[in-house]
Formats: sequence, C-alpha cells, structure tokens
Amino acid sequence: MAKKQTPRRLRAASAAAVRVPADAKLFLNRELAMLAFFRRVLEEAQDKNNPLLERVKFLGIVGSILAEFFMVRVGGLKQQIDAGVVELSLDGQTPAQQLNAIHQEAFRLMSDARECLHHLLPRLDAVGVHIVDYSALEANQKTFAKKYFDEVIFPVLTPLAHDPGRPFPHISNMSMNLAVIVRDHQKQERFARVKVPNTLPRLLTIPAPASAAAKDGDEPRDTYLVFLEQVIAENLQKLFPGMQILQAHPFRVTRDAEVVIQELEAEDLLETIEKGVRGRRFGSVVRLMINPGMPDEIRHLLSENLSLEPHDIYTVPPPLGMSDLAQLHSLDRPELKDPPFQPALPAELESAEDMFAAIRRQDILLHHPYDSFTPVIEFLETAARDPSVLAIKQTLYRVGRNSPIVEALLDAARRGKQVAVLVELKARFDEESNIEWAKALESEGVHVVYGLPGLKTHSKTALVVRKEGDGIRRYVHLATGNYNPATAQVYTDLGLFTCDDELGADATDLFNYLTGYSAKKDYRKFLVAPINLRSGIESLIRREIESAQRGESGHLIFKLNALIDKGMIRLLYQASQAGVRVDLIVRGMCCLYPGLPGVSDHIRVTSIVGRFLEHSRIYYFRNGGNEQIYLGSADLMPRNLDRRVEVLFPLQDARLIRQVRDQILATYLADNLRARLMQSDGTYKRLAPENNAPPLDSQAALLNRAFAPIPL
Repeated sequence: MAKKQTPRRLRAASAAAVRVPADAKLFLNRELAMLAFFRRVLEEAQDKNNPLLERVKFLGIVGSILAEFFMVRVGGLKQQIDAGVVELSLDGQTPAQQLNAIHQEAFRLMSDARECLHHLLPRLDAVGVHIVDYSALEANQKTFAKKYFDEVIFPVLTPLAHDPGRPFPHISNMSMNLAVIVRDHQKQERFARVKVPNTLPRLLTIPAPASAAAKDGDEPRDTYLVFLEQVIAENLQKLFPGMQILQAHPFRVTRDAEVVIQELEAEDLLETIEKGVRGRRFGSVVRLMINPGMPDEIRHLLSENLSLEPHDIYTVPPPLGMSDLAQLHSLDRPELKDPPFQPALPAELESAEDMFAAIRRQDILLHHPYDSFTPVIEFLETAARDPSVLAIKQTLYRVGRNSPIVEALLDAARRGKQVAVLVELKARFDEESNIEWAKALESEGVHVVYGLPGLKTHSKTALVVRKEGDGIRRYVHLATGNYNPATAQVYTDLGLFTCDDELGADATDLFNYLTGYSAKKDYRKFLVAPINLRSGIESLIRREIESAQRGESGHLIFKLNALIDKGMIRLLYQASQAGVRVDLIVRGMCCLYPGLPGVSDHIRVTSIVGRFLEHSRIYYFRNGGNEQIYLGSADLMPRNLDRRVEVLFPLQDARLIRQVRDQILATYLADNLRARLMQSDGTYKRLAPENNAPPLDSQAALLNRAFAPIPL
C-alpha cells in the first residue's frame, strides 16, 4: 500500500493566511485563462463548418493539452501545497483555491468534449468511419480481433497482480490500464492491473462486417475501428487461465511531470536532465480518469494506493484518453479534411541562384506556414557546403526527429567548419530528443553547450560567418518559431534573413554570452532577456504614453501567445488611461481585463483559434508615425522576461514593416470569423460579420494571399 500522507486540503488549510492585494480584481487567474483557451479549441471541434476529421483532430488536441496542463500546472500547484508554500495568484487565490476552480472547469471541459464526440460519432458513421463497440462486432470481426490479440497484443501484455505478497504495481504516466478483478479456485477475489500497450494503435482497424460485404457485393471502402482496451478486456481469460474474470474497468493516470533541476549543483547538466526525465515517470499522480461504471471498491482501491483526493478523480463517459483520437486524422479521406496547400516561395528567393546574394540585396521575411520553411533548411545546407563559410552558430530549442537542420550542422562540421550549437536540454517534453541530438553533434566535433544555469534559451537564432573579399560578412536568420520543419507546416511564425551589420554584431554578442563568459548589458538593436528586454519593452510602451499625453495618437499592437506579467499588464492599463489605443491579439492566456471603465477602456483583446496554431510574436509601436515593429520569441510572461534567454529583433526595411502592418496585423484585427473578442468580465465571444461587413477568416485570407504586391 502507498505511504499515508497528510491530505493536501489539511496542509493547505494549516498554511498561514496571506493578504490578498487590493488590485487583485484587475487580473484574471492564469490557470483559468489557460482553460478558457482550451475551451476555444474545443469550440473548433464543435464548429459544424469545420471538416469532420478536423473536428475530431481538435478533440484530440483538447485531450493532449489538458493532459499537459495537469502534468505541469496542476502538478506545480500540488507541489506548492506539499511544500507549505502559499503563493497567491495574480487574482489573489491560494494554490488550494485554484485547484478547486481548476477541478470544476476541467471536469466541464472533459464532459463537453465527450458530448461533442458522441455528436460526431453518427456523422462519422454516415461517411463510412465507424468506431464500433466490441459488443456490436459481427462474428468475422470478432474472429479477426481475437486473432490479432493472440498474435500481436498478448505477447506484449504483462498482468501485474496485487496481493499480500505483491505490492501495488507502478502505474506509468499517461498510461491506459484495465483494473481487473478475478476469482481464484478458493473463491478469493483478487485485483490485477493490465496496461494497454502504447506501442500499438489505440484504435484497431478491423474488417468490414460480413453482412456489409455481402450486401454491397464489392469490397467496402468504409473503415471500421475498435478501441484496443475493449479487445483486451474481451480476451482477458488467456491472461488469467484458471481464473474467473469478474470485472474489467479502464482507468488512466496522469502524473506530475515537472522536472526540477538543481542546475547550480549539477556537475554534468546532460546527465542531470537525463535522470530528471527518467524520474518524470514516478511523479505523484495528479489525475485519475475513470468511467461511470467502475464500482466504488475498485475506485477506493486506486484512490488509496495512488494517494488521491476526491478532486483528483474525474469520472467521465468513455473513451478515456481522447488525445488518441488524433489517429483518425491519418485516414486517407481527404474530403473530410482541410484542403491541402502548397507553401509559397518568396519572389526574392524564387529566382535566386545564390541565397547569400539574395540576402545581400535586401532583408527577406518568411511567414510560415504560408511561406515555405525550405529556405531556412537551404540557408544552413548552403552554408555547410559553401567553402567561403567559416563558422555557423545556432540555437536549437525544439527541432523534432529526423531533423534536416541538425543534419546540415553535422555536414558543416564534417567539412571542417567551426560549428557551435546551443541545444536547450530543458525544452519541456523534448528533453529526450534534444539529448540525442546533443550527443550526435558532439560526436562529430560540434561545440555544444546546454545553456546558462537557471535560464532556458528560447531565442531562435542562426548565424553564418562568411569570408567575402578581404573581410567577413555575417548572415543571420532570426525567428519567432522553432527550427522544426514539421511544426512549421502548422504553426504561424515569422523568420527574417538579414546581413545587417549591427544585427550580425548583436548575434555574435549573443552567442558569446551563451557559449562563453560575457557581462555585456547593451545591444545595438536586439532586446535580449533577461538583460534588456523587459526594460526595452517598458520604455517603448512609455514612449507611446508620452505621445498620447502630448495629444498625439498612440497605438500599440501586440500579437503574442500569452500575457500574464503583472508589471506589463499594469503598464498597458496606464497606456489605456493615457488614451493610447491598445490592440492585443493573444492566442492563449490573457490575464488582463479589457474594457474596464477608467482602467482599460482603450484596450481590445482578441484570440484567434483555427486551422493553424498562432505562434508568432509581433510588437508594433506607432512611435509618432515613425513606426517600429519587433519580432521574436518572447511572450509577456515573467519566465520569458526574467528567466529565459529571449530575443526580440527590429524590422528595419520600411517595406517589411508595411507588410507586417498591412498584410498580417491588419488581417488579424479584421477577422470576424475565427476571432473571439474578450469581454470585460474575462469571457470570450466569437465574432460574426456585422452591418453587411464581408466575412473574413484571417488564416484563410493569408492562405489565399489576397493581397496586392507591395511596390519595391
């Protein structure tokens, strides 16, 4: 049995009371703001205008992001309670109060997601995608399922018993399991756990029923699927020969996956991260999901042995683990998905034989996924092959598997170039992949560093040093998104190619800061966290405030993923009170209230959720008509401003400033189909065309490229 612990509710109640700040009512709770974003994602699954398999995909996304939320955010709050820490949220709630609010909203989300799925199942049936309950299978389908169980599933399964001689088994994070009750020949009832193997597809494709084939006369095109746990449950007798199977009930466990690394005490960060990732499997349980049919005695057994409290248990209709529904999106049914598109190649590169010459002619901006990610790969591949290139330096945060970016860096090292790479080992849930790449790069002689103690390196920067004539020239790629070709097809991000001398010099100083010892506090044009990014943004906002106070027009447009930094929110409130127009396009968490009389009258907040994940960060400042735009990797969150290495970089070409302002930001601000407008109470309302305004889906408009070319 698990070691008994003092219930969290008692530990929380015994903590010293903390006074709630007077201004707490001016801020939203970040956890509830995140769950509100998940609700907007769920709305995409509920939207009848989306193709059917895209709706199912969004359901899978909701399941996946909810699981990560529990692993990280809920896990973190529970750690605070366990440590006796009472750190109030922005809105003045204790960790225990937040957990209670999270439980209520998360349960509603899970329930609504399953209700949505049950509305979609008949529609899937109607188009030939059948998710069939095992009990409804016909004889030929059951024969196939049993054969698959015998030949494929059974050899993988390991039943784990629980009795006085065998301790309660470890239940791994995110695992799907069956709680099995058997009766032995002595009439004793025993508990066993059977893990549903995650190495096999959760949805097993089975043949069409014999009746359908006979009726149609031809091989049917329909797809029939059954959940793997049902196949296992119906064939348990083979796992427990001589036993009577009494019950089998699915359950799913989510564990605290926050890896706490004592970097300053670590002699070898790579080894320490590896140990931390392995330890993630043994984090405390933060969520148990079960179906309504599970009897109280099994529920109590799980609760006792997993050290759970009532609000850790979520009883929802099947299926558990909705993230696995994403498997359906791989079906070859293009008519049930968004139409495919071919990313464009910017005109500046389309006819260029030499990428470096193209960059020398002018700065080049890429807007992914509308623009192809291929030029980024070609930039590094060209640099690797070019005999004039002396060195390549790059930051890698999330690159994915089979990365052509890393292959280009390896090729450059094999060709004798100086290659230095910062691989961020602490990129959450990508640690294992990054460890593998770090080892591969080191084996080829690449200079690999893992970042600065206490800081994650989140900036997206690549620097190529090339000998030209009697001197050298630095070519730089700066971006808002990761060097990951897969996510570049579904995330909206911006990337800049430039050989501007000052930006190149800033990039050099940045890498010296990352790889060596540098106390440099000033950059020519970069805003770098944690050095000058916070102060730089604050000063640019204050400049708009001063313009408004002089009677001039002040305007800020920030497009970002999250706005939760208290100091930045207060400053934006001050800007609004001074008369600055503030347009915020915030995909996820926004802890600012717009439209509060006398506080945020001039602030408008929208969130856009659609086909692509909005990921670009854009900061626009009107600056008295001499407009400035910064792009980069940083959101307005304490971790981005104070505990990460982030870079915001300016656009300097007036043509590109107009492009971002008129083609990108203006399109997002005019969206009246995908945009949700945040209300003054923190809720969101989906926009719709008004007063005969034409409908505008910003992502569709950007995809269709319905813009006149900007004159050179």
